[in-house]
Amino acid sequence: MSGLALLGLTALLGLGSGAPLCLSRQLRMQGDYVIGGLFPLGLTEDTELGNRTQPQTTKCTRFSSHGLIWALAVKMAVEEINRASTLLPGLRLGYDLFDTCSEPVVAMKPSLMFMAKAGGHGVAAYCDYTRYQPRVLAVVGPHSSELAFVTGKLFGFFLMPQVSYGAGVDLLSDRETFPSFFRTVPSDRVQVAAVVELLQELRWSWVAALGSDDTSGRQGLRLFSSLASAQGICIAYEGLVPLPPHVQPGALLGLLSHVSRAGVQVVVLFSSAHAARTLFSYSIHCGLSPKVWVASEAWLTSDLVMTLPGMAQVGTVLGFLQRGTPMPAFTSYVQTRLALAADPAFCASLDAEQPGLDEHVLGPRCPQCDHITLENLSASLLHPQTFAAYAAVYGIAQALHNTLLCTASGCPVREPVRPWQLLENMYNLSFRAHDQALRFDTSGNVDMHYDLKLWVWQDQTPELRTVGTFDGHLQLLSSQMWWHTPRNEKPVSQCSRKCKKGQVRRVKGFHSCCYDCVDCKAGSYLRNPEDLFCTPCDQDKWSPARSLHCFPRRPRFLAWEEPAVLLLLALLGLTLGLVLAALGLFVRHRDSPLVLASGGLRACFGLACLGLVCLSVLLFPGQPGHASCLAQQPLLHLPLTGCLSTLLLQAAEIFTESELPPSWAGQLRGHLQGPWAWLVMLFAMLVEVALCAWYLVAFPPEVVTDWQVLPTEALVHCRVRSWVSFGLVHATNVMLASLCFLGTFLVQTRPGCYNGARGLTFAMLAYFVTWVSFVPLLANVHMAYQPAVQMGAILLCALGILVTFHLPRCYLLLWRPECNTPEFFLGGGSGGARGRGGSGDEEETQRKNE
Repeated sequence: MSGLALLGLTALLGLGSGAPLCLSRQLRMQGDYVIGGLFPLGLTEDTELGNRTQPQTTKCTRFSSHGLIWALAVKMAVEEINRASTLLPGLRLGYDLFDTCSEPVVAMKPSLMFMAKAGGHGVAAYCDYTRYQPRVLAVVGPHSSELAFVTGKLFGFFLMPQVSYGAGVDLLSDRETFPSFFRTVPSDRVQVAAVVELLQELRWSWVAALGSDDTSGRQGLRLFSSLASAQGICIAYEGLVPLPPHVQPGALLGLLSHVSRAGVQVVVLFSSAHAARTLFSYSIHCGLSPKVWVASEAWLTSDLVMTLPGMAQVGTVLGFLQRGTPMPAFTSYVQTRLALAADPAFCASLDAEQPGLDEHVLGPRCPQCDHITLENLSASLLHPQTFAAYAAVYGIAQALHNTLLCTASGCPVREPVRPWQLLENMYNLSFRAHDQALRFDTSGNVDMHYDLKLWVWQDQTPELRTVGTFDGHLQLLSSQMWWHTPRNEKPVSQCSRKCKKGQVRRVKGFHSCCYDCVDCKAGSYLRNPEDLFCTPCDQDKWSPARSLHCFPRRPRFLAWEEPAVLLLLALLGLTLGLVLAALGLFVRHRDSPLVLASGGLRACFGLACLGLVCLSVLLFPGQPGHASCLAQQPLLHLPLTGCLSTLLLQAAEIFTESELPPSWAGQLRGHLQGPWAWLVMLFAMLVEVALCAWYLVAFPPEVVTDWQVLPTEALVHCRVRSWVSFGLVHATNVMLASLCFLGTFLVQTRPGCYNGARGLTFAMLAYFVTWVSFVPLLANVHMAYQPAVQMGAILLCALGILVTFHLPRCYLLLWRPECNTPEFFLGGGSGGARGRGGSGDEEETQRKNE
């Protein structure tokens, strides 16, 4: 039978006979340098510290298997180092391990014992502690952040290195407050970052956050609130869980009521095991609906919480746990320690080797440890913090090895190393533990990874199942997940649904996760799904409603191929054809009484000007340019002035012959014919030239691109800079048309002569109707079609003058040649030219028939 099996049999026989173990006496070993240890070997549910009136020793009645396993890991590490020659060859490490009972008031007594002067029990007061040699060189522990806050300041005063295997609060990294604190677990900041990434990965943006009312819980809440808000996760409710024994049922029930009313399906709980147990006991009692509980490392593996009756009803529990390095030899080491603790001969040897355990000062180290079995420890053997406690010893040993300048052959003889000297070599220290490379950074932290653990219930206790890993980036094993919901569906915890593409969130209330989805309007787009506002498109781009990007605007102008332009060009062809036909006819019959009565060459000049008026419409279609914009109005109004000036002279002759006495008419007739008539026309055109020149110099039209008037296009057009100047350009023509109309409107036509006044009156009416209608039409039509409106007005004006004044004369030339006589157009008798008014075609026909 092997030695290990024999020891195990001995232990079982000893335990079976009811004999106590001597395991508590194995928590101390002498050496050249001693490492102190603080472990939660015992637990208590109610210490009643608030009722203390005397500083008496607090007794711990419950046993913590985790604490003993961590203490045995430290013991194993020290024994390995002493057996090997790699670290501290020729030197022997010792240890002195104490129970903290997870209470600061209990942890203070062994901490003071550690700081006592070597060989004594008291801490003396000195001006300078440089030469002070305490009982221990460094301390491993404690396991919780709340205890580390108490002990860390004490050890920090003496600059004694302290390596925790479980305290993760980020504040402990503050070198000003805790200059000698190190840890072999990651900072809580890493754990909180992992929790935030888990919430993001599972799209839980509406959560409640609770923390125990202690330093660790408040620090966890503060970190989580900061990181979660930065990632768009909203905390619907945030509260603190009171610690026993100061628990008020009303406060806890109110806290759970707030969580229930918040409508969250996920609760993040940064809490100690005691506070978590209290919270869940009330939660089960008041029937809080099942939820997803994201646990902190402090209570995720706690027996206090796992064994609470009814815990299977609270929902899904998952959290991050430090990934421990496998230690296959540790289980057999624990079995060996238990077997030896049951051997009376071994226990007797301990009393001989280690006299005086200071129990008269500190009390029994762990009375509960002497009444356990391997079954009591089996559940804690694989706890991930076991390696952290084990690695802490190797970190201290490596720093001591470096401080003593040890080599493979041994360590030089020198005066004993003091804690502050050891501390200098622990900053940025690299060391190995169980073939794993570790390193303390300047803040005393190590870079270790997390596993995401899920509670999977087996009978009355949950099993921890690995469902993901975190090494700076989260990786989920979705197939291993199990939810409390029907059909194992992932819970949804969101205040508002996710917006669709092209929608932004309009926040309502105080939480950015509660919002209404609003469509991005045309002309804007959603650049980033997380944006709270739509981004306007650049002026040269456009977008439809709910767009994710913008499109380039294409230029828009009155194109030649547009239907409206094609229709106007057809009208231009008709009008211009008629003008040219009339001009040709007048030129051919230039010596006839009809043409002479119409002004002769002046009539031909007027028709030519009317043709130029028609051709001016060709400046409006097509892409506008600087030259075309400048030429539009002058090339329209100058020919129109020439045409209207000829008609004005015609109206003046009719008015003179019909309305003035013969003596006056004879004198004026010579001024209205010959060179004087051309001078009048030249003067009118010079006035119009002056107005056009002033218009082009003072307010020149310019080519502009308007990005706003059209939804998807950029309108390129000629912008009129001054509408007053634009109206004044029409002033000469309006004046000529008005005089012409006044000179012919009330004229009495002589019987037997052609009624030329009627044609001039209707021509001027056509002019006024066209341009008066043009003003409101131009003001109300869309800017893109304003050039077409101007084209139409020009052609209708020219066609109106042509149809009412020139075409009737062409009709007489072609189909009524018998009317082309001096008597009919120029008048007869002694009056000579007085008969030019005529009385109309029908009267002349009736006279000839008679």
